[in-house]
Amino acid sequence: MDNVERDVMDFDVVIVGAGPSGLAAACRLMQQANEAEQELTVCVVEKGSEVGAHILSGAVFEPRALNELFPDWQERGAPLNTPATRDDVYLLKDAESAQKLPNALVPKSMHNTDGDSHRYVISAGNLCRWLAEQAEALGVEIFPGFAAQEAIVEDGAVRGILIGDMGVAADGTPKDGHMPGMELRAKYTLFAEGSRGHIGKRLIQDFSLDAGRDPQHYGIGLKELWDVPADKHEPGVVLHGSGWPLGKNAHGGWFLYHAENQQVVVGLIMDLGYQNPWLSPFDEFQRMKHHPVLSQYLEGGKRVAYGARAITKGGFNCLPKMTFPGGLLIGCDAGTLNFAKIKGLHTAMKSGMVAAESVFEAVKGGDEGAQELTSFTDKWEASWAYQELKENASFGPAIHKYGTVGGGAYNFANQLLGGKLPNLHDTTTDHGALKPADEFEKIDYPKPDGKLSFDKPSSVFLSNTNHEENQPCHLRLDDPDLPIRDNLPKYAEPAQRYCPVGVYEVVEDDQGEPRFQINFQNCIHCKTCDIKDPAQNITWVAPEGGGGPNYPNM
Repeated sequence: MDNVERDVMDFDVVIVGAGPSGLAAACRLMQQANEAEQELTVCVVEKGSEVGAHILSGAVFEPRALNELFPDWQERGAPLNTPATRDDVYLLKDAESAQKLPNALVPKSMHNTDGDSHRYVISAGNLCRWLAEQAEALGVEIFPGFAAQEAIVEDGAVRGILIGDMGVAADGTPKDGHMPGMELRAKYTLFAEGSRGHIGKRLIQDFSLDAGRDPQHYGIGLKELWDVPADKHEPGVVLHGSGWPLGKNAHGGWFLYHAENQQVVVGLIMDLGYQNPWLSPFDEFQRMKHHPVLSQYLEGGKRVAYGARAITKGGFNCLPKMTFPGGLLIGCDAGTLNFAKIKGLHTAMKSGMVAAESVFEAVKGGDEGAQELTSFTDKWEASWAYQELKENASFGPAIHKYGTVGGGAYNFANQLLGGKLPNLHDTTTDHGALKPADEFEKIDYPKPDGKLSFDKPSSVFLSNTNHEENQPCHLRLDDPDLPIRDNLPKYAEPAQRYCPVGVYEVVEDDQGEPRFQINFQNCIHCKTCDIKDPAQNITWVAPEGGGGPNYPNM
């Protein structure tokens, strides 16, 4: 902690991040408090300019947790308007051909239209906006535009968070209107920052929460929203697939969902454990849309939004300990996504609800906070969300070990056998999987046509990203010389390609020598650089609150 004089606000519970897990936790806390007629102060801080501004997900939503949280969600007007009506799964063989998989061969975890468990094509951002309305009606205070900068740790326990200063110049000096960040102190603090949360990352290290676990694994999810002609729109149709254009050294899958309002969402999830440093997830996504299976729905349409976000996808074997003195990690900050379903909203919400029950139980009993809520672990392990993750522990490792087709066959067999096959592990880190550039041929990506495929600058524009230019760069290099000295000769500096918005460039200086340039104004807070840099030299920290993308209904 610094010696700056700061305003202090005290709450019973502070929640970092207004995503599905954080808002579900806030709602559940206040529901319990109101039922018990007990006063409880709950605050949610959100770095986006508004709730939902930084939320990006597929999304086909399984409402199991929502049914528990708000059984009357339909009467309350929750934005679940498009039930899934048809599932199609394809293996793309090359740029023109594809094999549609028979429904019987698709793992049951990927079925979205079977039985009574209705699932919906939704905007996760709009779901969060609605959840925020419910939370505020229950008495939760929500502060958008405030970025949590670090945890307040005293005597080995988390006591709250420090909000980042506003109005700091690039050289670190105060500008006109400078405001020191506040201290938000709490009995308990829940960290719901989403994938690779920058405070969560430090808490995992400082409290050794990942001891004995497999290293966490991530993907990058790229997504576009399209307005399409009425004759190509089939509300509720859900398409998934894998194969082309990704080769044998990369794994991933694509999705195309028909949403409401004559819109289609299309995206690619690419495993960040790929080997080839010449790969560009953005460019793989752009050329993927030219495949006839996808292009048939997009041709004649208009792309209206673009975004990207890292996905914590390691699953059960990588799930860290979620408790520490004074707080909890929940949702994608911990890694509760079920990759076998390609869904994480329902499990994130459930983790937040379980956390809320453990916290309220403690506070109601007169707990003054800063304890380790070991009761959470018992409640979490007894939950359906934990069991779901446990049943699919081998899903990701099987694909990493045997490839998309072989891994898919393993998972299909394992589900048929009720999970009786051995639990597989992947202990190679995503950044450690990258191999030298000279082991691969450089990839010559096709030029975008401006109709189905596009360049990075026009894509950044559609993300509505903005950062105040005169502020400190929030992408910190431990060694500023390393990108040119080490990464460029060995890996052809992969940051130029793994970043989906062109933040990182290698340019020539006045002497014609290469220089590493960081265009942080373009950053959409996807966190890919923090994960994939082979030297782990880049640390993402929160910029001034309110900066970053402003996604409409992603």
